[in-house]
This record gives sequence, structure tokens and C-alpha cells, in this order.
Amino acid sequence: MIEVDTVKKLWDTTIIIAAGGGGIPVIKKEDGSLEGVEAVIDKDFAAELLAEEVDADTLMILTEVEKAAINFGKANQEDLGEISLAEAENYIREGHFAPGSMLPKMQAAVKFAKSGSGRCAIITSLYKGIDALEGKTGTIIRG
Repeated sequence: MIEVDTVKKLWDTTIIIAAGGGGIPVIKKEDGSLEGVEAVIDKDFAAELLAEEVDADTLMILTEVEKAAINFGKANQEDLGEISLAEAENYIREGHFAPGSMLPKMQAAVKFAKSGSGRCAIITSLYKGIDALEGKTGTIIRG
């Protein structure tokens, strides 16, 4: 992340909107200059990386649903509350989450929760964000 130092400087005094979709992917050339490349920047993985870079305790991924679910859209759908890292990784391996939808959110949440002691990742809807921070809802994965 090229601008992470700027984000860190603004962190305590400003509301920062960063690491969304649509960023410009670049590589650093041998001479230190940057060159644009064709690639897709996934917003969930970008948010996870930024959260690690600023040493956040919690990563909250806001989406359209209150909780991630296994067997989504089926009669036996189960919404996930607080789950362990092992459970999350198992559900990913079993293919419960759609690529390009909930899968990258779960993968980013697992990566963040594993990235440091005491870290927590939450997946929930915009409308339930505060409740999720208070532990009342959302899919919560703790490291």
C-alpha cells in the first residue's frame, strides 16, 4: 500500500476512507518508480491489509447481510455468529461461500484474525455495525 504512511498520520484526527474497490494496481520497478499494471484489487483483501498495516484490533467488513451463512439460500441455511478460526477455515474448505461474494470476505476475515494476538474480524451489514461491535450480532472471528 503506497499511501499507508499518510493514512497512519491522519488516523487519530480524521475519518479516513481508504482501500475500496477501484484502486490502481501498481508495481515498484527496480529504479523505485511505480508502474500501473492490469489487475483487480479486491476491496476485502485491501481492507484486511490496511487493517494490518495500521495495527488495528478489529476489522469490520460491511456487506448486505447481518451474518455470513452456510448452506446459503437452502432450507438448512445457518447464520453464523461467533465462530472459531478453525470453523471458518473449515467452512471455506467445504465451499460454503460464493466466490466474488462472501468467500473473499471470509478469507480476509480469517487472514486478519490470524495476523495477531487478540485480533477480531466482523462481517455484518451497515445497519448492524454498532450492534456487531458490541458483540450483539454479525459473524465474528477472533484470533
